[in-house]
Amino acid sequence: MVTAGIDIGSKSVKVVLLKDGQVVARALARTGFTPREAASTAMGAALEMAGLRREDVARTVATGAGRKEIPADGEITEVTASARGMSSILPEVRTLIDVGTEEGRAVKVGEDGRVIDFVVNDKCAAGSGAFTEAMARALEMTLDEFGRISLESERSVPMNAQCAVFAESEVVSLVHSNTPKKDIARAVHDAIASRLVSMVRRIGIEEKVALIGGLALNVGFHAALERSARTTVTIPDHPEYVGALGAALAAAREERPT
Repeated sequence: MVTAGIDIGSKSVKVVLLKDGQVVARALARTGFTPREAASTAMGAALEMAGLRREDVARTVATGAGRKEIPADGEITEVTASARGMSSILPEVRTLIDVGTEEGRAVKVGEDGRVIDFVVNDKCAAGSGAFTEAMARALEMTLDEFGRISLESERSVPMNAQCAVFAESEVVSLVHSNTPKKDIARAVHDAIASRLVSMVRRIGIEEKVALIGGLALNVGFHAALERSARTTVTIPDHPEYVGALGAALAAAREERPT
């Protein structure tokens, strides 16, 4: 049986196809202003990769912020999808941190992939990938450059702003005071990590800890998160697709969506 999981995020749509429970394709498309079209594009790319047709897909489950905007056989929350996806990859993970463009969340995961508890930060971009993008733009750097250069810093520079708008002004002030870009980049990543770890501690940090979502691809943030949490944080392969994988697994189980 072929099933599909579609994760509709604010920045990108991710699709995972399973055939008899095994991943056969992954594909991504920018969400833009038309999530339905983006989902269709990502699905088409995944089907082509797997050598399948749309009629081959027995069941589709959607997740993510835009899950209600596309036709699907069912839907599950981002929290449930990420927990199930992670449990299938690394069943020993107990604390899951998921950081995307607009929000960050932490999930306490049980042995069977059940969600025991969770907490979400969706009130301010300063705890999400959007904050990193804004700060990279302020330094006229790409995200990859921004993440890598922060690893060169051996200096901790405090950043007090709690809002992306004010933080950008703070970054400009640091530039004018001749603070090296590498130190500014580290300060930004440390600020994001500190806020997220404070949120995670509300449900408790229990080993093993894993990081997923788009920000997991940022090496500077990963290093900052480990410093702030004072523990090893594992990043699975294809961390941005874990939610879509969880949705595809839900479809494969033919269970009632939640």
